Amino acid sequence: MTTEQLSDAELAAQPAAYWTGVAYESLITFTRARHAELGFTQPQFWLLRNLSKNDLLPAGGGMTVPELRQAMSSYLRAEDDLAGEAEILLERGWLTRDGEGRLWITEAGEEGRVSLKQHAPAIRARMHEDIDEADYVTTLKVLRQLIRNTGGSVD
Repeated sequence: MTTEQLSDAELAAQPAAYWTGVAYESLITFTRARHAELGFTQPQFWLLRNLSKNDLLPAGGGMTVPELRQAMSSYLRAEDDLAGEAEILLERGWLTRDGEGRLWITEAGEEGRVSLKQHAPAIRARMHEDIDEADYVTTLKVLRQLIRNTGGSVD
């Protein structure tokens, strides 16, 4: 399907599920390619974020891979190998593992997380190029309503 020659009426008749799927795959592929260019993977970044007291784990502490998988269940992809990604971060010295198998972010890992996070605005800016902020907000509102209309949760 292409939208370049479609009228507004034709666009309005397009299946939202198709276009949201295409958008999802394109955005994930783009984001992961940018991360790879910078020498890390999206799952590695998520591991660091989920283990950082300065990010998604404000109480601090360690987590096992199954606990991390559960915490990330709404956005992990089937091909994401958290155990393998954690091993890479362990080798880099960005994580440690205690005797109970819990992963902990190290000072070097926290520095890495902060460094990696600095690239997010540029990645977002590239994805949002030529998109008016109001149009973006309207699009998200429409998507959220589609989710509610089909029994999904937007919370």
